[in-house]
Amino acid sequence: MRRGVFRRDARCRIVQERGGFRGPPTEASVLEVDAVSKAYEGSTSEPGDTLPVLADVTLRLEPGGSLAIMGPSGSGKSTLLSIIGGLEPPTSGRVRLDGIDPYAGDDAARAAFRNRRVGFVFQEHHLLAGCTALDNVVVPALARGRVTNAIAVRAARLLDRVGLASRADHLPAALSGGERQRVAVARALLMSPRLVLADEPTGQLDSRAAAAVTDLLVELASESGGMLIVVTHAEAVAARVGTIRRLVDGRLLDGTVRDGGPAP
Repeated sequence: MRRGVFRRDARCRIVQERGGFRGPPTEASVLEVDAVSKAYEGSTSEPGDTLPVLADVTLRLEPGGSLAIMGPSGSGKSTLLSIIGGLEPPTSGRVRLDGIDPYAGDDAARAAFRNRRVGFVFQEHHLLAGCTALDNVVVPALARGRVTNAIAVRAARLLDRVGLASRADHLPAALSGGERQRVAVARALLMSPRLVLADEPTGQLDSRAAAAVTDLLVELASESGGMLIVVTHAEAVAARVGTIRRLVDGRLLDGTVRDGGPAP
């Protein structure tokens, strides 16, 4: 892996330095969501004028576990992922990953929690247009400083795992929709997160590409004992994830979460 700037492009300057990669702690991960509720202020200033979105959501996910959450638009699926991922605090209830409550600290602590323990995949790939596929994969490492040799090697290996080794130097505009989403999957996994949260990750893909991306998410997220939660409208995608639970009227219907693995 060459040192220095990955891409000779004025819009994308990602510097690599010597050094090792320190992954997340090695103890087994557990995700606990305990009686989480979320309500937003209503359109008036009247006391009690709130819009409830989530009500007493409780779930537990063990190492290697995968879960698909389904529900109609506006049911609170994306809000729940945001709360679990440390992006938006609940109105009440508690979230703990590896025993850590992301909302117990300040904004800096919460940002470090997300970078170190959570990987995100969204419906929009959010790749940097002026950066190559490889550059885009290493972006999460920039929160910790410069990109080390070990990080660069891991990024290249992840691109290989998602079938894009030969496309590492291509800009997003030269990639198909499915290829861009596979880059986003590799980026989400770069820091070896304990938990991967995917919000409609296949919403803009055809059925074949959707199946491939879903299987990659399940396989790669579980390899090191990580956990995966996928929000989707697609029954076929949810079936490939494994356990399915449905969010209806802000409540997550009962169900047993089992260890993850692609559907046959």
